[in-house]
Parts: sequence; C-alpha cells; structure tokens
Amino acid sequence: MASQVHHPGIVELPTRVRYWVIVFAVALAVVTYIDRVCISWAKPFMQHDLGITDVQMGWAFSAFGWAYALFEVPGGFLGDWIGPRKVLMRIVLWWSFFTAATGWAWNATSLTVTRFLFGAGEAGCFPNLTKAFTTWLPEEERVRAQGIMWLSARWGGAFTPMLVVPVIAYVGWRHSFELFGCLGVLWAVVFYLWYRDDPLQNPQLNRVERDLLRESAKMAGGHPDVPWGLFLRSRQVWMLCWQYFCLSYGWYFYITWLPSYMREGRHMEIASSKWLGILPLFMGGLGNPAGVVVTGWLTRVTHDLGKTRRIIACFGFTGASGFLVYSTTVHDPLFAMLAIGLASFCNDLVMPGAWAAAMDVGGKHAGTLSGAMNMWGNIGGAICPMVIGYVLTWTNHNWNLTFYLSAAIYLLGIVCWLLLDPVTPLEKDEAVPVAV
Repeated sequence: MASQVHHPGIVELPTRVRYWVIVFAVALAVVTYIDRVCISWAKPFMQHDLGITDVQMGWAFSAFGWAYALFEVPGGFLGDWIGPRKVLMRIVLWWSFFTAATGWAWNATSLTVTRFLFGAGEAGCFPNLTKAFTTWLPEEERVRAQGIMWLSARWGGAFTPMLVVPVIAYVGWRHSFELFGCLGVLWAVVFYLWYRDDPLQNPQLNRVERDLLRESAKMAGGHPDVPWGLFLRSRQVWMLCWQYFCLSYGWYFYITWLPSYMREGRHMEIASSKWLGILPLFMGGLGNPAGVVVTGWLTRVTHDLGKTRRIIACFGFTGASGFLVYSTTVHDPLFAMLAIGLASFCNDLVMPGAWAAAMDVGGKHAGTLSGAMNMWGNIGGAICPMVIGYVLTWTNHNWNLTFYLSAAIYLLGIVCWLLLDPVTPLEKDEAVPVAV
C-alpha cells in the first residue's frame, strides 16, 4: 500500500515519478530484443550473401551468448559500484554500434566477432535495470516491475518479425541493422538526461514519495565490496545460477533457430512463418505477468513467499518440458507452434520469481548477483544454438532431438528450485536452512 500523510482535512498521496524507471526499462527491453532477434530473421539472406553454413551460423549465434554471459558479472558489478546511469548509457551506445556493424560483416569470422562484441554490450542491461528497480521501487513493487519489463522484452522480440521482414525487403538486411542500431542511441541520450542513481535527487518527487523510497534509496550508493567468497560458498547463489542455465538453454531456441525450424522442419513460407513466429515470444510475454499474479494469489494461500516461488517455478519447468515434447508429436504446424508457445509461456512463469529472488537474496549487491545469474543462464544460451547447429548437421536435420534435449534440461531446473531458498538475504544469514 502507498504511504499516506494525514493533515487536518488533507490526505497527501505519493507522486508517481518512480514509475518512469519502469517506462525506461520497458523501452530498453524492447530495444534489446529487437536488436538480438532481428538476426534470426535475416539469417537466410546473410547465409546466401556471405556463404555461411549452419554450423558457422550456430557459432555466430553462440558468440553473442558467450559474450553476454562473460560480461554479465562485470556489468552488474559496475552498476553496483558506479551506478546504472553511467553504465547503461555506455553499454547501450556500445551495443547499438555493433548492431549496426552486424550489417557490415563480410564473412563468417567478421560476423562472429561482431556478434561477440554486440553481446558484450548487452550483457549489463538487465542487471543494471534490476539495480535501478532495487533503488527506485519499494520492495512490494519490484516483482510487478520485473514482470512488466520481461513481458515487454518478450513482446519486443515477438513482434520483431513484423518490423524486420518488411524493413529487410525494403532496404536490405545490411541497412536494416543500421536502422535498428539508432533506436538504442536515442534511448541512451534521453535516459542519461533524466535518470539519477539516487531517486531522492529527483526534485519531482513529493515528500510522501520520498518517504516511500527512503529505505530502498540507501542501496543507491557505490558498493564495490562484493562478498565474492560468500557468493562462491552459497548454495542459494549456485542454485539461482543453475536454474537460470536450465531456463535459458531451452529459451534461446526461440531467438536463434526458430525461423529455420519453421521453414525447414515445418515447411512454412517466410510470409506465414513471420506470423506464427510471434507465438512463442508473445505467449512467453504473457507468462511474466501471469507469474506475478499467481505469486500474489498463492502467497495469500501458503503464507510463505519462498514456497510459492518454488511451486510456480517447478510448475513452469514441468510445463515447458512437457509442451516441447508434445509439439514433436503434432503434425499440424499451427498446433505445433501453439504447443511451443505454451512451452514458452511456462518458461516465463519462472522469470519474475527468479529475478525477484536475485533482488531479495542479493540486497545491495543485487546488480552483481543478478549479473551472475544471468551470466550462467546465458552460458546455457550460448551452448544451445551451437549444439543445435551440430545436431542438425550430424542427424540430417532431426529437429525433434533438439527439443528432447531442451526438455530434459528443463526438468533439471526443478531440482535446482527444490534446493533453493529464494527469499533470505545472503549477507543477513548465509546459513539459513533451505525449506524444501
């Protein structure tokens, strides 16, 4: 509930300046997914012009994932140390340049190097947005903000085909990357002018909103003293990281090989595949707010937030695995894509709880911990497209086998959540027993 200050005959409500942080996060989430998903739809044109094989394309896809993984912790640490304002401005300009540079590739090597550098820039995005939520929002509003942000991210990727396909047709795949790179530059300039790491420095907040944010604003200062030893010894940290590995491995298929699967595995034309290709990310986007709503309802039933998060995560992993396997038994392309969409929906039911756990467990080091979690997830994401490229080459394009692998890895995520305490702050009590 929002804080209220009572005066005789007057009730002063808090202003809503803090919600602009969510607006900026939503806008950037959309930009990140446009920039990273557009290559999967440009893939056939790039392979034709550059003479790239499926294995080489798999390495180019994976280069993004490896760089994204390797630079997650440094990106999150910098946000904890010098603040998201400076970090986000720099990294958004960096990756926007290399989005444009993707259109300048001349062979497989140059494309792989460019995508690696692009991934290095995007790596700090979500840890720093998580840090911004931690300092700009009261605790009860953070999970909802994560749900809104990830819904926007998924939908940005879902509707990218509607944008990319006509742009490529009009200006060609090379110039399309240059146009998409401009979006990030615009965001970086506006964000840097408005945002302040300490919300209390914004003069637009009234006294009540300042009181509402005073506690969270204490985490805005630089925190370079990350307890690395505690991180490495903590089962909470390792389980957070491994569950996100399992989550991201299966999900990366949707932003890398999905268009190829629809054309080769389901024999769809580009015109029809761009419409059905919306389903996985669109339905995944719905999974995020659904996860938030169900968390609120189930917590009122269980009176145990940690138990609630585990229940939802286990349900999500089970559904993601089951629907992927089911899609391999369906002959109609539409129903197969609906099944894959439901797998994506279940995948994203886990997302709000995972990121909320990173904020709760990490506390003032939320940027670093969320960076570590996202790093481990994107190691899984880097491995996935590379494995798919080899599986398709070695098995004469057996797409079902790639789905079985993802389904098995999803099931391992359940084990991680059963061993995870997703609510206890790491520095408060590193020895809290995990309730299973």
